[in-house]
Amino acid sequence: MTLNETFQTRLNRRGFTAAGLAGVLSMITACSAGLDKSLEPLSPKVMADLAANNLKVGAPLLVRIFKEENQMEVWLQQEYGPFVRFRTYQICSRSGVLGPKFKEGDRQAPEGFYMVSQRQMNPKSKYYLSFNIGYPNAYDKANGRTGTHLMVHGGCSSSGCYAINDEQVQELFSLAREAFLYGQKEFPVHSFPFRMTDANMLRYAASPHAAYWRELKVGYDYFEQFRQPPVVGVKDYRYVFLPHDVSVPEEFVQVQQAGFSDPAAPQLIRGWGPGQIQ
Repeated sequence: MTLNETFQTRLNRRGFTAAGLAGVLSMITACSAGLDKSLEPLSPKVMADLAANNLKVGAPLLVRIFKEENQMEVWLQQEYGPFVRFRTYQICSRSGVLGPKFKEGDRQAPEGFYMVSQRQMNPKSKYYLSFNIGYPNAYDKANGRTGTHLMVHGGCSSSGCYAINDEQVQELFSLAREAFLYGQKEFPVHSFPFRMTDANMLRYAASPHAAYWRELKVGYDYFEQFRQPPVVGVKDYRYVFLPHDVSVPEEFVQVQQAGFSDPAAPQLIRGWGPGQIQ
């Protein structure tokens, strides 16, 4: 039995649709030619830590990044419950200073709210393994921000990306792979300049980025309160945050279906779709 056939049997037993199965198998096919590191099973330690936190293999995933602290948090969702912090990785390399990315070549690592789909996962990265965080998102595009190839990757070197070590990116990549296998279509990446406590906001109140950071804090506070990520969109050039457990307003749905055109129109923050190229 081939690798794809093994995974196909596994997925069919879990009731995957043909479209969902095709997406997962395309990722497997892309990495089956000698790139087995992207298919490494979860380690016994990870399996034990999942059980200790009442988490299942394939639990929905969320990543939070804090520049000033050089930390990357991995959160996983308990079944029918809140997200819990599963890992905190030390960011071993990032470029730039506190503040958002504005344009290609400024060597700034992005700050904001992003989504990662299967198309953004890169098993062939020259930095061991990587995924594109989805910059520029709908907010960045609406505000004229530019840039490409903004990644989370291994290798501990960076030119606008967030780098962790190879062992950590292996673990994160595997957790994301399992989340996709169990049905998560895309996972959020929330990137902040610092932990957005009231004390830190006061400390940076004079920053030229203070108004933007106050926007980010709304989404930060929502997750801190509910331990669920909000539905994030952009409207009138600003981030908007919708409760995770309510239907998305029709104005966002209609624009999303029509495609991105008017930058001021309501848009959801989404990962790459089938028509986008990595």
